[in-house]
Amino acid sequence: MTKRDTYKGPALFSYGFRPFFLSACLFALVVIPVWWLIWRGEVTLAGPLSPVDWHIHEMVFGYGAAVVAGFLFTAVPNWTGRLPTRGRPLALLLALWVAGRVAVGGLTGLGPVAVALIDQAFLLAVVAMIAREIVGGRNWRNLKVLVPVTLLWLANILFYAEAMTQGSAEHGRRLGIALLVFLILLIGGRIVPSFTRNWLAQRGASRLPVAFDRFDMLCLAGGAAALIAWVLAPLHPVSAWLAGAAALLHLVRLLRWRGLATWRSPLLLMLHLAYLLAPLGFAALAAAAAGLASTASGTHILGIGAVGGMTVAVMMRATMGHTGRGLVAGPTLTAAFGLVLIAAAVRAGAQALSYAGLDGIDLAAGLWTVAFGLLAWRIGPWLIQPKVARKAPSAPAGR
Repeated sequence: MTKRDTYKGPALFSYGFRPFFLSACLFALVVIPVWWLIWRGEVTLAGPLSPVDWHIHEMVFGYGAAVVAGFLFTAVPNWTGRLPTRGRPLALLLALWVAGRVAVGGLTGLGPVAVALIDQAFLLAVVAMIAREIVGGRNWRNLKVLVPVTLLWLANILFYAEAMTQGSAEHGRRLGIALLVFLILLIGGRIVPSFTRNWLAQRGASRLPVAFDRFDMLCLAGGAAALIAWVLAPLHPVSAWLAGAAALLHLVRLLRWRGLATWRSPLLLMLHLAYLLAPLGFAALAAAAAGLASTASGTHILGIGAVGGMTVAVMMRATMGHTGRGLVAGPTLTAAFGLVLIAAAVRAGAQALSYAGLDGIDLAAGLWTVAFGLLAWRIGPWLIQPKVARKAPSAPAGR
């Protein structure tokens, strides 16, 4: 019997996706209503960051970092063939994440330096633990995943440094979002065509997604250049041109993956739709730099749409697959994903909606909250219960 079979601890700490996906869902469910109360002036934030900095920081380094950790601590064992991190080490890592959320929220009464030291410990531990597994498994080709994750840890430190010295973390906000978007371009560009290829091959399709090639490398380079320019000078003409080029490149990249052929598989189609928000976000950044759109539109298309949509789709699929459930989205999870995309559209168009007498910020916050309420209600029990024996599928795999 292997060590994998002899684990007798709580199911919640049996695999990396369980505690971090559950924590991310519950945190996303709570943090946006809290932000809405802060924005409305009903609640005063006691932490070291300004309200806007706190909002963006917690969506990137709170919610986003939790999903990244859950994904990596689930994917790396598959890449390396080593046993997954589980039990006490996983519980301690979760405790680091919780400590960061408590400290940043001002519930400890500590100063900004102490809060920064507590909060940065989580991503540092993630980088160290993932590096140990990849090196130990001699899985050298996946070492590149450590680069954006390490940069995300450094971005968190820079966020605090800028906030403490400049009063707000203007560059830190964009850098955090940019790194999450790049992770979607990198990892999404790996899993979306792979899952699509498998699903289409099972159905005897003659045309399959184009395999990773030099064009994908060009797309990643173009996306990185556009994101760097946006972080440094979002309204510069060069940023407009780079973002426009990135939008075109990634739209073409997505079309090469045959997403339209997956319309019978909602769970798979979600991944394609979430990735679509990346080129749409780049297009919005280009429009903002050219003075044709608000600066917030592209930020929210990328943040809520691309990051929010992709993380929700990945959490759904990974949870189903690793807990023994069939890969069938069903109406509840399909609605949750749809509400996230609608929230992105509403928040990006908040200024236009205001002319019609509608409060886009209120509506987007409500849509996001309902979406994560549905997500937590559906997959939450699966994340804390033991894995079940997979039943014979009642629908084609991948739906």
